Amino acid sequence: MATPTSGYTRVRGPKLEPHQVIVRPLITEKATHQSAHRNAHPFEVNLWATKDEIKAAAEELFGCKVLKVRTQNRKGKHRRFRFKVGKLSAWKKAIITLTPDSPPIEFY
Repeated sequence: MATPTSGYTRVRGPKLEPHQVIVRPLITEKATHQSAHRNAHPFEVNLWATKDEIKAAAEELFGCKVLKVRTQNRKGKHRRFRFKVGKLSAWKKAIITLTPDSPPIEFY
């Protein structure tokens, strides 16, 4: 087993392009408040994406400077359709915080 100082990096899934890492922005009331007051923007991202990949993809796609990335793995909800119960897919959420001197990300 390699130690973190040995230069070994863990690989999750295939190599992802920047447009494959960030799937879509999450536009909600809470997201609008975060982007206005905290300079933080939430996105749905690929399940295999790491924080470093998410940071690099955001900087390349939106031309901004990222201060930090926080991630959450969200469980899929149970949904009922007639007499059967199914489950929605699990997904990953990333909240990207921009530096104060970074240009803002515009979605509209």
